[in-house]
Amino acid sequence: MTKSDDGGNGWRVDLEFPADGLAVLEEALMPLGGALVTGGPDDKGVVPVVLYLGEEPDRAALTAAVSLAALASGLGQNAPAYKAEPLPPTDWVSESQKSLPPITAGRVYIHGSHVTETPPEGSISLLIDANQAFGTGRHETTRGCLLALQDLHEQGVVYERALDMGCGSGVLAMAMTRLWSRPVLAVDNDRDSVLVAQENLRLNGLSSAVRAELSDGYNSDVVRDSAPYDLIVANILAGPLCEMADDLAANLASGGYAVLSGLLDHQEREVGDRHLEVGLELVARYPLDEWMTLVLRRPL
Repeated sequence: MTKSDDGGNGWRVDLEFPADGLAVLEEALMPLGGALVTGGPDDKGVVPVVLYLGEEPDRAALTAAVSLAALASGLGQNAPAYKAEPLPPTDWVSESQKSLPPITAGRVYIHGSHVTETPPEGSISLLIDANQAFGTGRHETTRGCLLALQDLHEQGVVYERALDMGCGSGVLAMAMTRLWSRPVLAVDNDRDSVLVAQENLRLNGLSSAVRAELSDGYNSDVVRDSAPYDLIVANILAGPLCEMADDLAANLASGGYAVLSGLLDHQEREVGDRHLEVGLELVARYPLDEWMTLVLRRPL
C-alpha cells in the first residue's frame, strides 16, 4: 500500500457482494489488512461491505482481490464495482468504537474501552477495541465459537494444552483461558494480528496465561513443541480448514475436541466430511444466521 496526503486519517472501500460468497471475499481481502465490516443481506442476498484501511489501497491488488472473489463465488467476470475514498479528518477508529455497544455470547461480555457500564454479574468480561485484526467478537463465527467453548466447559471437558489456530485479535484464546484457568497457545500467520493479540492480552491482564506467536498454520516449532492438544479452536475460512484437516488431526490428542468456524452453512458438508475423513467425529453444530460452527472430537 502507498501513503496518501489526502488519506492521512485512513481510507474506506465500499462494495456490495452476495452473502453466500462473503467468506471467499473476506479471504481474498485479508492480505490487504484493515478492518472489514459487513451489514445484513437484502432481499436479494446482497451484503454491504466496508473495508477500512490505514493507507490508500493498492488499486491493482484490490481489483484483483475482488475479481478473484467474484470468480470463485460464481459471478464470473461480473465483479462488483467498488468505491475507495479517504476518510474525513477525524479519528475514525474512536468514532466507530463509540457506536459499538457491548456484545454478549453466553457468559462472555465483550466491550470496548469507551464502555463505562459495569459488566453483568458472573460474566467473563473481555476488553477488545476495533482494530486491524479480525475477531472482535461481533461476527457470528466468533459468537458460535464462544458458545461452543462454553458448552464444552459446562459439559465437564478439560484440557492440559489448548491451541487457538488463526487467533486474530486473541478473543477466543482469552475466553478459553478465562473459562478453564489454563494456558493457551494462540498463533496466526499475520504479524499484525499477533501484535494486536499481544496488546489485547496485556490490556486484559492475560499475557502470562496466553502466548501469542507467529506461525504458518501448524508448520512451526512453536506449535509442534506443545502438541498434542486437548482442545483446538480454528475460526478461519472453509478452504484453509479443509487444507489443514490432516494437520489438525495429527495435533489433536485422543479424546480431544476441535471447534471449527469461519464457514457458511452451505460449506458445512464439505468441511465436516473432510474432517470425518481424517478420523474425527461430529459432536455438535451451531448455526447462526448463514454461518456455521462445528464441534468435532477425536475418538479415544
